[in-house]
Amino acid sequence: MRVYNFSAGPGMLPIEVLNRVRAGLTDYDGSGMSVMEMSHRSKPYEKINAEVEALLRELMAIPDDYDVLFVQGGATNQFSAVPLNIGTVNRKADYVVTGNFAKNAFKEGAVHLDAACVASSEDKNFTYIPELNKSMFRADADYAHICYNNTIFGTRYLAAPDTAGVPLVADMSSMILSQEVNVSDFALIYAGAQKNVGPAGVTIVIVRHDLTERADPKCPVMLRYDNQVKNKSLYNTPPCFSTYVIMEVLRYLKELGGVSAMQKINERKAKKLYDYIDGSAFYSNPVQKQYRSLMNVPFVSPSKELDDLFVKQAAEHGLVSIKGHRLVGGMRASIYNAMPEAGIDALIEFMDDFKKHNSK
Repeated sequence: MRVYNFSAGPGMLPIEVLNRVRAGLTDYDGSGMSVMEMSHRSKPYEKINAEVEALLRELMAIPDDYDVLFVQGGATNQFSAVPLNIGTVNRKADYVVTGNFAKNAFKEGAVHLDAACVASSEDKNFTYIPELNKSMFRADADYAHICYNNTIFGTRYLAAPDTAGVPLVADMSSMILSQEVNVSDFALIYAGAQKNVGPAGVTIVIVRHDLTERADPKCPVMLRYDNQVKNKSLYNTPPCFSTYVIMEVLRYLKELGGVSAMQKINERKAKKLYDYIDGSAFYSNPVQKQYRSLMNVPFVSPSKELDDLFVKQAAEHGLVSIKGHRLVGGMRASIYNAMPEAGIDALIEFMDDFKKHNSK
């Protein structure tokens, strides 16, 4: 029996995609073998590699002066790759700290250059996005870094901040392809695939081409953007199967109507869940309403003991991986693109039943 997987990552994949992958598992496209067995230098895989880039460019309307890379190491590897590739002119970078991953990116940036925290929401346990203005960013910073959606704490930016011309870098791991963004607002976007795009193992990097030519000479070869651009992300053996699954996810998203159609679905799903939480005297969400994430919804019941019971009983009802992060506690429903609306309905039905049986 399929369960509803509310994990923060890896997340669910569309059942339509899983069925397509299963159909071609032992013989992909008449090749007589699985993509798992293919050489990354073979013509069938080169076709996959080209199509996955073309689809992403189309779905996100990526301008021609941006390179699209599919690399390894997760978004965490980009915490080092970004400063080593583009933080090399004045060796300064500004960071906005709005959650655990943004904080880790800042800490890693500080290893390689003069990193400044220009704003933080840690004072209220990351339950809001700080108000930003362009005067906060240093004019000679090589880049400014944000985490667009905060997986653990359930917040998101409403728009790209004005950095007064300082190149803007965004970690979009937990929201890429969930809503429309103007790629031109950013100098660099990176995202781990395992939440909205595909299986773990692939990280998407979208980088303005003029920024790929200034890597630190000591930057490891596997982290160099110019090296990945020159080799079309095939410098060494990539995670071929994960990349192939991403291609099928992107095909599915295109058939659905693209990112704008997906955004409408996501807004409807999130509204339904937030409305239920807000209308309940039993559950609560700590995030300031205007900054609430479309993808990650943390909530708590009246006590830790009830939270623990909720997680246990939810799993028994096929609602799995809903335990909140240790930094927040309670529960967290990650409702990425592949979470069907029926999963939200099932969660709300369980929440209502749990409330009735555990209210005093």
